[in-house]
Amino acid sequence: MITPDIENSNVSSFALMPTPEQLHALLPLSDAAFETVMRGREALRNILDRKDKRMFVVVGPCSIHDPAAGLDYARRLKKLQEEVKDTMLLVMRVYFEKPRTTTGWKGYINDPDMDDSFRVDVGMQNARRFLLDVCELGLPTATEALDPISPQYLGDLIAWTAIGARTTESQTHREMSSGLSTPVGFKNGTDGDISIAINAILSAANPHAFLGISGQGTVSIVRTSGNAYGHVVLRGGDGRPNYDSVSVAIAEQALAKAGLPANLVVDCSHANSYKKPELQPLVMSDVIQQIKHGNKSLVGVMIESNIVAGNQKIPADLSQLKYGCSVTDGCIDWETTESMLRAAHKELLQRPD
Repeated sequence: MITPDIENSNVSSFALMPTPEQLHALLPLSDAAFETVMRGREALRNILDRKDKRMFVVVGPCSIHDPAAGLDYARRLKKLQEEVKDTMLLVMRVYFEKPRTTTGWKGYINDPDMDDSFRVDVGMQNARRFLLDVCELGLPTATEALDPISPQYLGDLIAWTAIGARTTESQTHREMSSGLSTPVGFKNGTDGDISIAINAILSAANPHAFLGISGQGTVSIVRTSGNAYGHVVLRGGDGRPNYDSVSVAIAEQALAKAGLPANLVVDCSHANSYKKPELQPLVMSDVIQQIKHGNKSLVGVMIESNIVAGNQKIPADLSQLKYGCSVTDGCIDWETTESMLRAAHKELLQRPD
């Protein structure tokens, strides 16, 4: 029996969500999307296992807020993939959930109408539809796993998962990662501490049991077998970069000490670019040069990119939103993205075997 005076005293209401199975039935995984996801995951595992010498590039908007602009971006990225496929695997960044230090827009799933109405049921359905559209183009997707329930709704459409700097130390996210079907990149802490990410990899590689939900939406004990494809994402920390060759060497040594493969991904944004999106091409160029000079541990990069450069505040009149411009962190524009990826492709063609 629930006693209102002692339980849920700060909860104003509960609203039913469709179950994962119901949403899957409404928006089923198509054959084309299935092939995209499976091929993307296999390619990523092969890169991490050094069976594929390409690097992977997680690139796209800081967050999705306009599915039309997002799909426009996806089509451009798919076309570019054909140009650079011999040296890079392009994975579209599709972020729907935004962690907040205090307050702010929490993302397309939580607030799809961007008006604090928090139609999570609508947001989850729209997010699944968008992922289906992108995967049916033949473009694998990447996202940040923030809410531990969301993977039951969307996980079958994701090829690569990130755990953010604020959640890498969280036991909940380490346990969740141990059951994800994708490779998982753990970011170093906001203070730059890489040991947090290494501990997360070690934890996620092991079996866990925890509370979660089933496809039928029932509260369940989730038992996992462990995820062997955790790796570190260097994103800088305390306002300082950590993608330089010395920082990379230190990270390699730390991974070796922990008995882990030397797999490193560099996030070109955040502290690595001093939160100045226009510096991301310089970060990537440095990473490419390290690879050209024989580095074997740098397997991927992350880039925040959109159709239009910079970012914008969310206006009261949503019709005033600038098309293809981020409403969260600033991004580089499409022209810059094309230029830096084509330049990287040209350089990587000359990398040592």
